[in-house]
Order: sequence, then C-alpha cells, then structure tokens
Amino acid sequence: MGEILAQVEVLSDSRLIVWSPEESRRLYRAGYFGKPLGIAKPKEDFEAPLVLDPIEGVYLLEKGLISVSSGEEKRKVTLQELKSIARRVLEGLDERYTVYSLLRDKGYVVTPGIKYGCDFAVYEHGPGVDHAPFMVKVKSSEDGLSASEIVEAGRLATTVRKTFIIAMVNGDRTRFLSFKWWKP
Repeated sequence: MGEILAQVEVLSDSRLIVWSPEESRRLYRAGYFGKPLGIAKPKEDFEAPLVLDPIEGVYLLEKGLISVSSGEEKRKVTLQELKSIARRVLEGLDERYTVYSLLRDKGYVVTPGIKYGCDFAVYEHGPGVDHAPFMVKVKSSEDGLSASEIVEAGRLATTVRKTFIIAMVNGDRTRFLSFKWWKP
C-alpha cells in the first residue's frame, strides 16, 4: 500500500506504542490512527508518543504502513503474532477487524467507540474535523439480535444524536443495520 510510516513497539501489556513524535505525527496525519499519549484533543503538531488500538495495529501492519517489534532485542512481530496478541485483549477480534477494515477501506476514519458504549465511532473526515455521525456495534450473526439490544441502540443513538449501526458478521459476509429514531 505504501511506505512504512512508523516503527511500533508491542509492550508486555499488549499496548502498541510509536515512541518517535515525528513518526507519531506522520501516522496520525495519515488517517487519524492512534491517540497521542496524554493529549485529549490532539492537533497535528503534538510532541508525544502515539498509542495504537490493537485493531489499528493489525490493520496498519497488514497494509505495510508500520513495522512492529517486541522486547529489548526488538524482535520483529509478524501479522499472525500481532493478531494473536490482539485476540488475548479483545474479545471478538476477528469480527471486529472485519468491520474495521471494511470501513477503513471505504475511506472512513474509525476510532474506538468505548465512550459511546459501542465498538467504533466512525467519522467521514476525522476527529476534530467533524463529529462522528455513526456508532458501530459488532456482532457475530450466530449471536442474533434481541429486542432489548434494538431498543438500547435506538436510545443511545438518540442520546448522542448519531446513527447506531449494528454490523452482523457471518464469515466473509457483513450486513449493516442502522437505527435512528424518527419523529413524524
């Protein structure tokens, strides 16, 4: 896809860190990847290491945009090893990664959605540029969808004025169901 933008280190607690501020800025500018350490609302000129979400790390390594190492000897981490590390800290990694990469490949900026009670906040342009119009919850199609989950999705979407999307993953097929309250 492109040149390597940053060297990333996997810490013993599975966090992914870009130590170089220059590489951190370059990676952040390339698509709003990661969060600058200790900076709530980053600008493009920050001077801080960048913390990547495990899913971001997998995506960026798969696209050839980062190189990942581990330990004092800086041993190179393969894509399969990074996926294995990410599976230990993220339940449902494979389904979440399927949705994350689909949205990123379509040009959306995808960030962790924990503050909205979902898996992802999805921007059309990026944080600080626009507000995330979508919240995405990822589910395996085997899990099904309960009536209470539908009500919860609708209420949450109304509270934060966003479209709530449930991404149902079934193997290589993903369906997106959106929920929006409607007032006549």
